[in-house]
Amino acid sequence: MTTAGPRVVVGLGDSVTAGTACGCTDFVTLYAAMLGARSGHSVRPVNLGVGGLTTSSLGAQLATPPVTASLSSADVVVVTIGANDLSPLIGQWQRGGCGTTCMDEASKAAGAGLAAALARVRRVTPAHTRVLVTTYWNVFEDGDVADADFGPGFAQWSDEVTRSANAAIRTAAAADGDQVVDLYAPFEGEGDRNPTALLADDGDHPNAAGHRLIARTLLAATAG
Repeated sequence: MTTAGPRVVVGLGDSVTAGTACGCTDFVTLYAAMLGARSGHSVRPVNLGVGGLTTSSLGAQLATPPVTASLSSADVVVVTIGANDLSPLIGQWQRGGCGTTCMDEASKAAGAGLAAALARVRRVTPAHTRVLVTTYWNVFEDGDVADADFGPGFAQWSDEVTRSANAAIRTAAAADGDQVVDLYAPFEGEGDRNPTALLADDGDHPNAAGHRLIARTLLAATAG
């Protein structure tokens, strides 16, 4: 990061990054504004989040000239990706189960896809660019909506999948030398907190309060 502080923040990822189901200011834009207020100069947000994106389709997106051009001027890149890679596991759980081996294999594959995407990001960003990779509070629906939609057992299982996925995300980010920003604890505490108040009506995406929380968490992680 330059001594003058960041001027461009680029957000990459899925519907969480895109601000789906919120009708609010997304966390990439909020984070850029907070950075600007802290540094005393304007910080431009570029939100490239796309609903439904997987680690594989993020890799394809990164190969397109408009995205490459945006990343070439990025001072900070925030990446939130991997949840959609794991969506097929819900069907397996509903058909009879997806235990530790099942979820760990899927998480490992998602982590490999993330590692490849992060390597692409590094190839097209300036040397000073700070790459922040977030974990998830839940890779599926959460809170009261998840309980209503899926019933008993789902909350515990989805938490286990999320922990597995987050471990893979951390491994991929560390291998690339990127900073991990944990979103599990701010939403879930130690796994004992109901995050419904931070989620949109679909129980899957952050609402305005959730996006503000993510932005504040990113800001605290980049205090130095």
